[in-house]
Amino acid sequence: MTPGAAGCRGVSPPVAKEYQMYTKFCAAISKLCLQIAVLGLAVIIIAVLYQVFGRYILNDTPTWAEALCMLLVLYVTMMGCAVGVRDAGHIGLESFLVLAPEWLRHKLEVLIHALLAVFGACMAYYGTFLAHTNWEIKLPLLGVPEGTKFIPIVICGVLMVLFSIEHIIALIKGTEVEPSWH
Repeated sequence: MTPGAAGCRGVSPPVAKEYQMYTKFCAAISKLCLQIAVLGLAVIIIAVLYQVFGRYILNDTPTWAEALCMLLVLYVTMMGCAVGVRDAGHIGLESFLVLAPEWLRHKLEVLIHALLAVFGACMAYYGTFLAHTNWEIKLPLLGVPEGTKFIPIVICGVLMVLFSIEHIIALIKGTEVEPSWH
């Protein structure tokens, strides 16, 4: 490999191309999560309206509607949480970072995303354990395994790891991650 073949920044073109593919992949997943969250909210609204209609108009309350809404809230929340990590909408230490010198700020931002990745990995690991442990128990009124309550935690944890890695690479490259809602 010739000295100039790696590029002026020291990053080889295949790595840059792989990062572009990775960030497009993460953007597509993030956008899909947003769409799933919106669909989940729509189903929650419809189920609550049906429950109110059944209770006050038909005088026959559908018992499954509340249980379905509680399950869907978990999915909507976890999808939104994962997208919040990618779009940097999570709770950060912005006021502390603003006061830090530039050389320290960059390192702290990498550390914050690394800690988010570790937290996401823990969510995925323990969520998998809880889903597996509770799979044989059925949720009352819905008849689905109770382990389905922990699947969104696993998905969110995995996505937090993927999105945090994307942010770390972007920080090292000196770029920013474009929000998925653009």
